[in-house]
Amino acid sequence: MTSAPPTADGALVLFSGGQDSAVCLAWALARYGRVETVGFDYGQRHIVEMEARLRVRVGLLERFPHWAGRLGEDHVLDLRSFGAVAESALTADRAIEMTQRGLPSTFVPGRNLVFLVYAAALADRRGLTALVGGMCETDYSGYPDCRRETIDAMERTLNLGMGGAFRIETPLMRLTKSQTWGLAASLGGEALVGLIVEESHTCYRGERGELHPWGHGCGQCPACELRAAGWDAWVAAGRPVQP
Repeated sequence: MTSAPPTADGALVLFSGGQDSAVCLAWALARYGRVETVGFDYGQRHIVEMEARLRVRVGLLERFPHWAGRLGEDHVLDLRSFGAVAESALTADRAIEMTQRGLPSTFVPGRNLVFLVYAAALADRRGLTALVGGMCETDYSGYPDCRRETIDAMERTLNLGMGGAFRIETPLMRLTKSQTWGLAASLGGEALVGLIVEESHTCYRGERGELHPWGHGCGQCPACELRAAGWDAWVAAGRPVQP
């Protein structure tokens, strides 16, 4: 498992309770002496996302007591007015399908941009310099605000507009979903992999019934398909640890 002396500065993790943000939280805890989390209530159709956040945080404290002293406060910000404006299949009763723009109907326009603005404002008040997010442009649904080019532009904008020195860390940006499972294994071994399988939530349809080898979910929505394919590829490769 990855172990290194923590840096003196602190990090704020954009934490949804999904697979990617759970790995990012573990990644931050392995590197920073002080880590806080922020979640966003933007009117998601499925409350299970918000519930998963709490279960993953508790699980991390129980299974990794050496990180307990580093994990600080959790913040939840109310962005439901934004979710109402940026209507999508995640906030309204709409089919999950490709739109005329070539993007899935689950795309919430500007979501990551809005999240980063609010996260930076919170981090400024909390004295945290690193913002950590699970954005990825390798295995993803094509969302334009998940690209590193977008994140770099946002980092410059935040620092110009707020007079800060923020760093937006995206440890999963160049990883496949298979490699993300491998990163989880390198950070916390089977205990972290098991926690992510059992407690994190990714399914767009909010299903928590059946526990698949890769976790809970409908198995058919784009998020489940990506997660399951990544798991299968990781297992087929012999469950390698991501360096």
